[in-house]
Amino acid sequence: MLNMTRRQFLKVSATSLAGSSLALMGYSPAPALAEVRQYKLTRTTETRNTCTYCSVGCGILMYSLGDGAKNAKSSIIHIEGDPDHPVNRGTLCPKGASLLDMIHSNTRLLYPEYRAPGSDRWQRITWDDAYDRIAKLMKQDRDANFVEKTADGKTVNRWVTTGMLAASAASNEVGYLTHKAMRSLGILAFDNQARV
Repeated sequence: MLNMTRRQFLKVSATSLAGSSLALMGYSPAPALAEVRQYKLTRTTETRNTCTYCSVGCGILMYSLGDGAKNAKSSIIHIEGDPDHPVNRGTLCPKGASLLDMIHSNTRLLYPEYRAPGSDRWQRITWDDAYDRIAKLMKQDRDANFVEKTADGKTVNRWVTTGMLAASAASNEVGYLTHKAMRSLGILAFDNQARV
């Protein structure tokens, strides 16, 4: 006599039923086991980038599939941590691991938009229009608020009504150039997102 609990009996019964049903339908595991699966990243193009979520600046590897033909648009199919990156050494947090979902999201903003003062809707503008508008507004503010000398005659050349927040994911060289460009405009309020 078998000494079996009720739970064990149900497990054995369910397994036997499933196995016999598959055998009756003609399923044989031999062809499935013999099939050679192609590695999913075989024909992809690898691109190194930086995660866009937070100020840590983890390195990622993006894999896109597409042959570069005129009418074919390549698509990113896989993202993983970059094992050669000194910040994360191949690991990603849950947000970084879900970058693929953000890239293929229908709500992802792909172009600049502008909302006029008093308007209730956004309108699409070109990148050139966006850069021109930013440059124009910066120049207006700098011309109106630039302080060349203090009250006692000391030269200070400062612009205190505008600030700059640099991206933490930038390299040291880009950070250096950004710092030089902002300081040359006289901006005093300058910070980095990473604060490292």
